[in-house]
Order: sequence, then C-alpha cells, then structure tokens
Amino acid sequence: MKKPLMIVGIVVLLLIVIVAAIPFLIDVNRFKPTLETDLSTALGRKVQIGNLELALLSGAVKVDNLSIADDPAFGAAPFLQAKQLAVGVALQPLIFSKKLEVSSFTITDPQVTLLRNPSGTWNFSNLGAGSKKSDSTSSTTDFSVQKISLVNGTITVGRIGPGGKTQTYQNVNLDASDLSYTTQFPFHLTAKTPGSGSVKIDGKAGPIDQTDASLTPLETQIDVENVDLAATGFVDPSSGLAGLVSFTGNLGSDGKQITSKGTVKAEKVKLVAHGAPSRVPLNIDYDADYGLKGETGDVKSGEVHIGKALAHLTGTFNNSGTMASVQMKLSGEGMPVADLEGVLPAVGVTLPTGASLQSGSLGVNLAVSGPADKLTIDGPVNLSNAKLAGFNLKSKLGALSSLTGLGGPSGSDTDIQTLSANVHVDPKGTQAQNIDLVVVGIGTVTGTANVSATQQLDGKMVAKVTPSGGALGGVTTALSSFTGGGGSAKTLTVPFTVKGTTSKPEFFPDVSGAVNNLVKSNLGDTKNAASAVSGVLGGFLKKKQQ
Repeated sequence: MKKPLMIVGIVVLLLIVIVAAIPFLIDVNRFKPTLETDLSTALGRKVQIGNLELALLSGAVKVDNLSIADDPAFGAAPFLQAKQLAVGVALQPLIFSKKLEVSSFTITDPQVTLLRNPSGTWNFSNLGAGSKKSDSTSSTTDFSVQKISLVNGTITVGRIGPGGKTQTYQNVNLDASDLSYTTQFPFHLTAKTPGSGSVKIDGKAGPIDQTDASLTPLETQIDVENVDLAATGFVDPSSGLAGLVSFTGNLGSDGKQITSKGTVKAEKVKLVAHGAPSRVPLNIDYDADYGLKGETGDVKSGEVHIGKALAHLTGTFNNSGTMASVQMKLSGEGMPVADLEGVLPAVGVTLPTGASLQSGSLGVNLAVSGPADKLTIDGPVNLSNAKLAGFNLKSKLGALSSLTGLGGPSGSDTDIQTLSANVHVDPKGTQAQNIDLVVVGIGTVTGTANVSATQQLDGKMVAKVTPSGGALGGVTTALSSFTGGGGSAKTLTVPFTVKGTTSKPEFFPDVSGAVNNLVKSNLGDTKNAASAVSGVLGGFLKKKQQ
C-alpha cells in the first residue's frame, strides 16, 4: 500500500517540477517580434510591447507596457497604452511546437484617446486600414480572435482644433467576442460618465469597415443613466445649460446613416443662464436619423411629455461644430398649465413669490434654434382660462385703486381670461412683444415686457379698465365743466410700468397719463385740453381729500 502511494507522490512531484520548469524552458520573449508585427499589421498602427512572461496556469502570455500609436495627423501621443496585456494562447502548440496561437486579448487599465478633427474624421477611422493587402496570401482579412476585453479603462473623447473640448470616462469595461474583419461580432460595454452617470451598451458590430472603422455597421441597445450635462465638459458654464439626462433606446448604423429611436428623460433641466432647474421631469419620445459623413440629423418625430401636457418637436440638428446646433419647431395646443408650471423656470419664467398656476391651457408654436448651449426661442404663446393663485393684480395696481375703484382686497387670485404674446428667449433674457391680456374684473392690458438675465423687469403697459360705481367722483365733476355737463367715463386708459423682479414685481400707474387720456377721449384734442387736465386732477385730488 505504501509503495503505490509513494509512486503517485513521485509522479505528482514530477508534474509539479515540469510545470514549474516550463516557463524557464520556453523563452516567450522570442515571440515578441512576431506579436508586435502581427498586431501592427492587423491594426495598421505601430504596436510596441515590453517584456513577455508565460502564465501557465491561466494559459496566457503576459505582456508589459503595451502601446498603440495614434494616427500621425492627430499627434504623437499614443492612441492606446496599458501597463499590461494578457494574451490567451494555445498551450499545446506553444509547448511542443514553439508556435504562438492567440485566442484572446485582455487589456487591463488601458488609457484610450478618441479624437475627431474639424472635418469629422476620427483618429480610429483608419484602424485596420493598413492591413488590407492586394496579395491574398499576406492579407490579414482572415485575422480573428475569440475575445478582446478592456478592463477598468479610461477613455478620453473629444475634438481637436479651435474650440475643441474633451471629456474623460472612467471604469470603462468592454467585452467583444469572435472578432474578425469579415463577420459581425457581439459586444458589451459599460462606463461611468462625469457626474456619477453610467452607460451600458449591448449590441453587434461588423464587419469592420477597413477604409474607415468609424463607419462600421452596428446594432445596439443603449441605456444611459443620470448624465450631468454641466459636468460633461462640452457645455459652456456661462450658458446655464444643466440637468440630469437619462436615455434608453435603440441605435443602428449601416455605415452611412444612424437611425435611433428611444426615450430621453431630463430632470432638473435648465435651458438658459437666467433660468432655474425645472421642478418636474421632461420625457421625450423620438425617432431620428443622423448622417455620419455630414454629421447632420433629422428628428422625424418627437413627443415632449410634461405631466399630462404634450408638445411635438421636429426639425434638424448639426453636430459638425464644437457644439451641436439645432433648428427645431416646438408646438402644442391645450396643454394644462398646472402641469407645465414646474418647467417654466427652466426657460427663465419665474412666477411672483407665493403665486401658482392652478388652471388654464397653453398653446405654443415656437422656433428653437442655435447652439445647444445658447438656444434662441421665438414664437407666439397663448394662455386661456387660467387662474394665477396667490397673486391679486388688482391690489398691485396702486394708485388705480382710488382712481377706478379696482383696488381693495377682492380675493387673492387673478383670473386670466386670455393672454397672448410673441416671446423671444436668448442668453440675454426674455422679451415679450404684443402682449394682450384680458383679466376678469379689470379689463384689457397690452404692451411689452423685458426680463433681463438677472430677472430684472422692464415693462411698459397700458390697461383699459372700466371704473366701478362713482369711482371717478370729482374727476367727472371737473370734466363736466368743460363738456356742458355731459362728461362721463365708461373706459379709462391707464399707462403703467412694471419694475422689480419676476418674483417681486412692482407696478407704477401713470395717473396723469390716465387723466390725460380720459380728457382727450371726452374733449378731443382741443385748446381747452390743458385746462381740462388741470381741472380733472384738481377734482381727483379734492375727492381723495374728502
């Protein structure tokens, strides 16, 4: 019994010795020139590697200090560099035939730089282009590998040239299997975006386009979570563009055109510098095409959902510059303003402190254009049957209270019958032209208003109001002395200005201008008009003293 056990022990010991000795018997560094040449030929780039070491238990050759050269047009820095590359090899031919048969590559902690020049060409576009030979015997179109993995990579993406910016993505992990230049292959990629966001891509790519790798066909499912726009590095901080963006959808390319369909969710979004983060999320369901060569796209359909409000978005976009630009149309009818209120701050619209929109419907037909971080918004807006709760316009009109009888507490809300205006929003602020506002219990208000980037108000308005009861008192008495007793006022036109801020507006009625309009409406432009104004003001002041 002891003898068989001793024999087994000796055999095991011999095996251990053999396994331990093999790395010393096989000088894997002899394959270094072959490996560098094969990789350089396959990629069309100069590949350099350091020391090689055989890891017998894992069936791999470990390579130190991998470096893949960049396209010289993009600079001398490496396209990819890593401290270690594990090359999976077939052990039997390696041990017995001294032949290197590669099955996989695992690159640990790589640093990769993906750059695009002003003409739209990527620095990886010609990867593999140098491998295509007219001589089929030396062609590497048959080059294939069972698996390539990037583990814990760092990828820098961006543009070169004037205004070019880059952004770095961490924890990049990529697995691709059954790679070749002639067939489609599956891949899986995950990465962390700036601002703690994440990206996950599953799909198939190939065959690799050997004239331009960036035009390789692919089919993917993409999931993006919580990308911080302000942290991407592509947005000018002064633009104010911000928010957390998530996306789920499909993206496919035939090598010439990308088609994409999915849903974008934006939270805490801000579109202008003088705006504030939206309090409600925006969801956009879209269907779009994008041309790879021209870098232009077409949003064939887009549905913008904000609560129960629905708007339609269509138009084109251009990604050939340092910042994507758009030419879009946004239209919607009958949108409930109570659902929209939370997104108004994103475009610089701030309601007075304590006020809220509790009812009403909104219609818009807006043109949205310009660079994404400096958008310009133009077009008409229409509001109807709305209640502005917590803000009483009557009580804010100051001196009009005594002149027309509109003042005094009459509830804490403002009922808006209709409101129409042409708006213009850009990085400098918001302008509203041709304002036409009908307020229940007051009358019609027209004019213009500007809101600066710091929320300062500058409005010039005219209110056409109907005085109540004997509100004009002494005014009518004074006016009668110039009209033979027939003076009366059914409608009073009152100019006023709006100052302060959007959260705390201040109203300044022009009483003398109101009286002047009253006199002209009753007397016309006569020689007695100046005396009439003086008499009317005297009557108004006398009434105030009573």
